[in-house]
Amino acid sequence: MTTEYGGSGDPKRSMELLWGVPDRPRRGPKPKLTVDRIVRAAIEIADREGLAGLSMRRVADELGVTAMSLYTYVPGKAELIDVMLDAVHARTDAPDDGGGDWRSRVERLARENYDRYRRHPWLLQVARSVPVLGPNLLAQYDRELTAVDGLGLTEVEMDLLVSLVADYVHGAVRGAVETAQMRQRTGMTTEQWWQSYEPLLAQVFDAERYPVAARVGSVAGAEYQAPADPARSFDFGLQRLLDGIEAFVQRRSR
Repeated sequence: MTTEYGGSGDPKRSMELLWGVPDRPRRGPKPKLTVDRIVRAAIEIADREGLAGLSMRRVADELGVTAMSLYTYVPGKAELIDVMLDAVHARTDAPDDGGGDWRSRVERLARENYDRYRRHPWLLQVARSVPVLGPNLLAQYDRELTAVDGLGLTEVEMDLLVSLVADYVHGAVRGAVETAQMRQRTGMTTEQWWQSYEPLLAQVFDAERYPVAARVGSVAGAEYQAPADPARSFDFGLQRLLDGIEAFVQRRSR
């Protein structure tokens, strides 16, 4: 899987693109493209083909222009990915983050992030070692911190808690994304895979040697009709994570 690194381009140009700092006025005909249009085309390509299929030339072909013409607007792929990351975090609906208690707010944000990964699987291909300091990502960070504000935690604990939830979603969604990609690329559902392998496994599996795996695996397999249920795993894990956070918050308030 291709791995890209956010924030690896020219910092000045990335920040100008992220925050919409206008270029100096230029003489000549009106530009045919805009940064927004280029970014939208790049996101559509990445959604379909992953970051391995994304290049400046590929975006130019999508837009019907030459690759060189793109460099007038975006200096390279690294800066383009920075703007793509920020763009997919833009809110398109009316925010409702204030409703409910802290637990419902955190859960709502976690599910929103989960859904974003499902819509844009290429997000899993971008290393998160350094943040992209765009307006939408900073707004997202502010919303996440606001969800746990007022619980008696220190600022560092608030930041760590937000990171904990983000890391959980990032790890948990991978199974769902990989399952969807497997089905797309092989044409086989996990249920079909299980039906193909289950009789073969029965010929070699020794239940007496692995008694707990035999007992639990048979019940879980019958329940899921698949090796696993990523969506159910995410729901279960998220509730347990929230239980742990709740216990921590209660201890801190004593």
